Amino acid sequence: MADIQGSYDDLFTAVPTALATLLDDGDAGGSVAVFVDGEPVVDVWGGFADVARTVPWQRDTLVNVYSVTKTMTALCALVLADRGALDLDAPVARYWPEFAAAGKEAVLVRHLLSHTAGLPDWFGSIAEIYDWPAATARLAAQAPQWEPGSAAGYHSLTQGFLVGEVVRRITGRMPGDFFADEIAVPLDADFHIGLAAEHDDRVAPTIPPPSRDEDYTAAAAAGDPAADAPGAADPAGAPAPTPTAFRVRDGNSVAWRRAQIPAAGGFGNARSVALVQSAMACGGAMRGVRLLSRAGRDRAWEEQFSGEDRRLGMPISWGLGYGRFGGTYGWGGWGGSTVMIEPEARMVVAYVTQQMREPAQDTRGLDLLMAAYDGLQGLRTGG
Repeated sequence: MADIQGSYDDLFTAVPTALATLLDDGDAGGSVAVFVDGEPVVDVWGGFADVARTVPWQRDTLVNVYSVTKTMTALCALVLADRGALDLDAPVARYWPEFAAAGKEAVLVRHLLSHTAGLPDWFGSIAEIYDWPAATARLAAQAPQWEPGSAAGYHSLTQGFLVGEVVRRITGRMPGDFFADEIAVPLDADFHIGLAAEHDDRVAPTIPPPSRDEDYTAAAAAGDPAADAPGAADPAGAPAPTPTAFRVRDGNSVAWRRAQIPAAGGFGNARSVALVQSAMACGGAMRGVRLLSRAGRDRAWEEQFSGEDRRLGMPISWGLGYGRFGGTYGWGGWGGSTVMIEPEARMVVAYVTQQMREPAQDTRGLDLLMAAYDGLQGLRTGG
């Protein structure tokens, strides 16, 4: 069995065992953390940080967690809303006047957080992703593809720029800077939206699924749902252009790491993800740091949409920046990284990996969550 490093409560032995099984099955590396009542009951890692499997995964190895980053960006908006600086029911244009162009006057802030704004697709170049003014200007000029609030379509890349620009307009700080100042640093969480060069040697680059190379795209992973979904058309009736798909090699680039990409460019490990999101599991506060009130925390779980998501091609219930799965909330990233929050049990389960699998065969996050529930049951019954 693969060698697993770190520490864990004996009641949660199933979690490191499950991680070892994933490594034995061919994954390069990964880390898992389970926090209960704000304290780690599992903090383990194993495998290798490089594709050649020569560099051992370390305690502080960082991974691009892709869309798990959305939960961090959503938390920034929820903090501002709880402070009274952001009205979730206000038009986006109240904070970002240029956004009112092309029929978006009625788009509300809550529509951005719940993937119902009608701007799910990125039509710009890859280079524009790294240029904040260019990216946000493009989205401000774009027309919605449906009546805002009437349907959901996963805003895989665009959500971060949309929510992030609202954060920037209110605070005068880029979203990654706001996250660092107001959340990561107070909690001592090793999570970064925009990664400084000093951390490059800790990054485990994303490894495509077996038989794929670094040209593997997010669109390919999703079966390219955007290609078949209803899109915008110009006045002459021409179909919308094909959305731009980013590749593994883009996510592994220095330009990607340096840019602030608040929907898909966060770097962290399982410990840091679980640490930050434990504030949501524990009523808005973590280790003496109150990020938001309990009411502000509860607002995140309020259902904003339930039904077929036009981009994911499956039924989904969206809260404010989090997917809703019964009484559990969270989200996963391209390639397998996952965070799930169980507020009733005050538990967070986080898994990060650089090893992609084909999405149809990838149940790793769920398997680890179920292993954590085994331990939680032991806690409830006294072992």
